[in-house]
Amino acid sequence: MQLKKKGDSAQIGGINQFMVTLKWTSAMDFDLCAVYETRDGKEGIVYYADQGDLNSFPHMQLSDDEGVGDTGGDNQEDLRVMNLAPMNKIYVFCWDYTAVENGSIARFNNSDISVNIIDDNGKQYNCSLDNNNEGNVVCMAEIDNSSPLGARFTNRSSVGKLNGLENLSQLLAVAKGI
Repeated sequence: MQLKKKGDSAQIGGINQFMVTLKWTSAMDFDLCAVYETRDGKEGIVYYADQGDLNSFPHMQLSDDEGVGDTGGDNQEDLRVMNLAPMNKIYVFCWDYTAVENGSIARFNNSDISVNIIDDNGKQYNCSLDNNNEGNVVCMAEIDNSSPLGARFTNRSSVGKLNGLENLSQLLAVAKGI
């Protein structure tokens, strides 16, 4: 299922395990990141400096870094989620780490970034960036697991600008469009 426009969403139901993949071929060094909110209000981040753990909380793990040094080609970073049950929401981010560190603008408009989800039933969902705003971080997608009907995958395409990674609230503000 293709979620090409900001706000497009799909009910993905009662899944528990899935894989999130950030893909791009442009010669840029992007990074995949996930910010989560648990049902009991805990917040956290899985990113290059804390790649998570599949066997203990938060039951998600990030693959190694790709595209280092602005390498073009079939770049892909993966995030495996083994237990969605304790999560209320997971926000899937892409950022240009160098641009975040120095507060400059990333080159999202000149890239072909996309986020894909493959659920534990083999169903695939694709989310494309639908935002021309300038920034260095983009919340590509949201997995909302707060409904009793199961999870919903939404194209957020919310772009923001950070000057370093000082705290989680900055990323959550980008995700929520604040």
